[in-house]
Formats: sequence, structure tokens, C-alpha cells
Amino acid sequence: MSLADQVMAVNNDLPIRTAAPVHSGKVRSVYWLTEADSARLITQRGYDVAADAPLAIMVISDRISAFDCIWHGEGGLNGVPGKGAALNAISNYWFARFRQQGLADSHILEVPHPLVWIVQKARPVKIEAIARQYITGSMWRAYADGEREFCGIRLPEGLKQNQKLPELLITPSTKGILEGIPGVPAADDVNITRDDIEQNFKAFNFSKREDVARYEALLSQGFELISARLAELDQVFVDTKFEFGYVTDTAGEEKMIYMDEVGTPDSSRIWDGPAWREGAVVENSKEGFRQFLLNHFPDPDVLLNKNRMAERQALASDNALPAEALMALSATYTRIAEKITGQPVLLSTHPQAEIVDILGERYGLIE
Repeated sequence: MSLADQVMAVNNDLPIRTAAPVHSGKVRSVYWLTEADSARLITQRGYDVAADAPLAIMVISDRISAFDCIWHGEGGLNGVPGKGAALNAISNYWFARFRQQGLADSHILEVPHPLVWIVQKARPVKIEAIARQYITGSMWRAYADGEREFCGIRLPEGLKQNQKLPELLITPSTKGILEGIPGVPAADDVNITRDDIEQNFKAFNFSKREDVARYEALLSQGFELISARLAELDQVFVDTKFEFGYVTDTAGEEKMIYMDEVGTPDSSRIWDGPAWREGAVVENSKEGFRQFLLNHFPDPDVLLNKNRMAERQALASDNALPAEALMALSATYTRIAEKITGQPVLLSTHPQAEIVDILGERYGLIE
């Protein structure tokens, strides 16, 4: 069997019984279950959710997204072997530790297969909750150009690239286009301040003003927990993105939960500790792949300039990347997942067939 056959490139065509069209994102596809199947699973599996909570099957792919494009490699390699399983395994690990430490639950109810989550529907907070412990990436570029205020936070003079910041910074941005918020442009991924959020908490989908402090606490506590564990592995947790939402439990109580994925090489920067102490940055995250793309193509402005998106998409669709580049990325994902979880990342030989078998035999969800 070729590596290409082991890649889960297409994940939106599984014969799962649904109540709505499949929602397919850059990496994950969401299958919303029928009311009858949701209610049946809640009863049969004993999930701690409201009896009428909508449930979904979330299937992760091995597709690789960077600079808002999907990339592919030579030899029919339409993804990165092991990537999906590695991301899910890392998120599962952190979500479990958050719950064990009494931080908050997540949207995940069960993990029937390494590429699959059963999730509950949540009302998302419309914020990309970003935390930064080191100055690098876009923040460093803006700082080097003279900016000193980020999301209402003033940074001191004299910081150096990749330096540890005086404290953990929370630098949120908008998730989706939000209309009618004073001082906040109606565009996706706009930096916002804590004051913006507090003064307009309902527009950001918070239930009450005090929940702004709650999300910040869960972000900081989650960051510190991951950072401490990675430090044990001699890895540096540089920055990350969390997402939050609300669900209702069996007692009818609304609670804030973690959503999406956490502490993964896709949502975070993770540096190799020994290399960083020597003054070098070795990425154990997708950032290394982004740097590869910037060096691989002769005109990196295509990848960085939002006004050239049509050219960028053509670049991604028309160019098969060297297979060794995708395999190097595969090694990054699987290596860091195995470090964190202490378990091997196993490649599925026929991922779609395995998922259909499990969801049919164990959960009765296949048409």
C-alpha cells in the first residue's frame, strides 16, 4: 500500500446519517446527526449533556493548510501522513488534563477512532483567544516596525526577537466578521482589546460580562498547564490559540468549555528547548512548513499579501510540493504527538473504511 492511500484527504463524503449538509472546513468536516440519533446516543452512551442537545461526528483529515490554502505533494500525496491522528491525539491529551485539573470540559464526548470525535453543539464565543509568551512572528514584525501597543497592551522598549515576554500576553482577535461594534472593523481576524470585549460582551457571544474574566482565566490556566508539561519534555510553548463556547449539561446548567483543538502544532508554536538555548529556533509546529513555503517559491509576497489571494490559490493548486517536505512535516507532527502523549501515532491503512465500520457497528450511524 502506498503512503497516498494512508492519507485521509477527503473527509466529507462518509455515509453518515445526517440532519443537515456536511460542513467541511480546511481540515475537519462536521456531520450533524438527526435529532433521533442524537437523543439515542445521549441515552445509550450516558453523555453529560442536555437530553435534546444536538450532536455531531467530527472527522479530521490529513490535509495541510497554510496561508489559507490547501497544499499537496508529488505522487498523489494529498495530505500529510499521520497529521490528523497526531492533532487529535494531542488535543485529546490536553482536554483530558484540563478536565482532570478542574479547568473546564471540552466539546468532545467520545473518541471512537483516532480521526473521529463525537461532539456536542456549542454556542461559540466569537474570539480567537491568543496567548503569547515570546515575541515572534507577526508581533515581532510589528514591534520591529515601531509598534508598541498590541490589543491595548503596551510593550516595553528594547525587546529582542524570540525573547521571552515579561508576562503572558492575551492578544485576542475577532472570529468571523462582527458588525456594529464601535471601533472594531467588520472584518475577520481583527485585533481587539479587553475593553472592546467587556463593553460589547454580548456581541462577542458572552452570556455575561463576568465571563470575559472567566475566558481569560481558562486561557491562562490552560496555557500554563501545557507550558509546564512541555518544559518537562524540554520543549518551549511559545504562543497558541484557544477557542471557547457554551453548552448546557444534564442539570440544565450553562457552562463555558474549551472548543476546537488545543496545544497542537497547528494552533501553537512549539520550539525545541536545547536549540533555543543555543540561540536557534527549531520549530516543532506547522510554522516550519510555512517557512519552507516562503523559501520554496521565488516570490514569497504571494503568500503574505492578502491582495494576491487568487495567485496564491493558483500556486497551491498548480504546484505539487516535494514529497520529502510533506514527510518531514509528518515526522514533526508524529514526533511531538508521541512526546506529549507517550503513545505511538498509528497510521490507518484504510481510514475511511475503518471509520464507517466503527460508526456503523458500534453507534448505528451509517446509512
